[in-house]
Amino acid sequence: MKYLLANLLAAVLFFSPYIHAEESTSPWGGASEINQVYSKQKVVFDTSIGSIGGLASVLDRASYMSKLNGGDSFDTKIVIMLHGDSIPFFASKNFGKYKDLMVRAQSLATGDVIEFRMCKASALLKGLTAKDIHGFIKMVPMADAEIVRLQQEEHFAYMQ
Repeated sequence: MKYLLANLLAAVLFFSPYIHAEESTSPWGGASEINQVYSKQKVVFDTSIGSIGGLASVLDRASYMSKLNGGDSFDTKIVIMLHGDSIPFFASKNFGKYKDLMVRAQSLATGDVIEFRMCKASALLKGLTAKDIHGFIKMVPMADAEIVRLQQEEHFAYMQ
C-alpha cells in the first residue's frame, strides 16, 4: 500500500504539467516580439506555382517585404521569376479568367521595387511568346540562369 501511494503521488506530480496543459490553450504564455527593422534587401522569388492561391501568396509576401523595406527603389529590389505552371496566368488570352490577380500583379510592378521576369524558354514550351504575355513582364532567356546570375552577380537572396 505504501508503494502504491508513492507511485500514485509520483504519477500525479509527473503528469500534472500535462494535465494543466490540456486546460490552457497557451501553457507557455504568448510569444515575444522582435521589432526588427529591414532595409536594402534584394530578393528573387522562384515562382512556378500553378494555383491562384499560391501565386496570390507570392504576391502578398513580395508586397509585404517591399513595405517592410520602406519601398525604397534605390536600396530594395524584388524580382518575381515566373516559369513553369505560373506562366499561363500572365498570358493575355487568359486575362478574363485571372483579371483580379493580374490587376494586382501589375499594380505591384508600377514602382521600381517589384519586377516580374519570365522564362522565355518555359513560355515557348507552353506555346507563348513575348507578344502573348502582359506588358509589365520582362522576358529573360532562362529562369534558372537568371536566378543564378542575380545571386552571383547582384547578390540577391533566393526565396521560393
